[in-house]
Amino acid sequence: MAARAYWRGHIRLALVSIAVELFSATKSGAKISFRQIHEPSGKRINYEKVVRGIGPVDRDEIVKGFEKSKGNYVLLTDEEIDAVKLESKKTLELVQFVEACEIDPLYFEKPYYVAPQDDLAEEAFVVLRDALRKAKKVALGQLSVRGREKLVAIKPCGKGLLLETLRYADEVRAGQAFFEDIDDSKPAKELLDMAGTLIEQRSAPFDASEFEDRYAAELKKLIDKKAKSKSDTAIIEEDDDSGSSGGNVIDLMAALKKSVEEKPKKTTSRKRKRA
Repeated sequence: MAARAYWRGHIRLALVSIAVELFSATKSGAKISFRQIHEPSGKRINYEKVVRGIGPVDRDEIVKGFEKSKGNYVLLTDEEIDAVKLESKKTLELVQFVEACEIDPLYFEKPYYVAPQDDLAEEAFVVLRDALRKAKKVALGQLSVRGREKLVAIKPCGKGLLLETLRYADEVRAGQAFFEDIDDSKPAKELLDMAGTLIEQRSAPFDASEFEDRYAAELKKLIDKKAKSKSDTAIIEEDDDSGSSGGNVIDLMAALKKSVEEKPKKTTSRKRKRA
């Protein structure tokens, strides 16, 4: 089944308009989700809309409210909210170009693949892609979709483009407040050199396929085991924590030296074959 486009429209750079379509670059199918079940009957638990002191209410009695102060709400109808929503424009205008390193990773939200809609759009699409790559720049614009306006960044991605939605400035917390109590003193050169050696020993090109969500894998094993057992008995396996040091107070230099002397753990068989 072909992937469904999240958005179709045009990327515009000055007088050049390129017909494109966006596809989500991520998927959530690998996540394990649970439902709350009433154990005696085995049926799903549903939730009712209730008001304290009144009880269940009808859906048509519900409006949205914004809390201005504790317990004080400004009430808005769906019609009033819809009147504010932006029209979903079919044009994404590129208004600025920046160095990729200028955008703090905190601002990146969700990635989408960008592809030309047809053969007619391909030539201009390729020109934009290669021009961005040559300039080592990222294009910025604002995309109106589903009644909201998103700040986006576009950069080359293989033979195509990658669009990433960005958080607005007021959606990101300033981090310095969390670091105020950290001492300004510099670490000893010996410790810094030893840590640098350890980092160098364990440096390698990033490959996401080399990492696995071990929690999800173990959870799937547990679900399969319980499904096969056809029993309501709890299946709990104790972790073997024999490798723990048993103490919290350590000599940092000794720990770093020991880490440098130890050989890195072997990689997966797939990685060894590639090597």
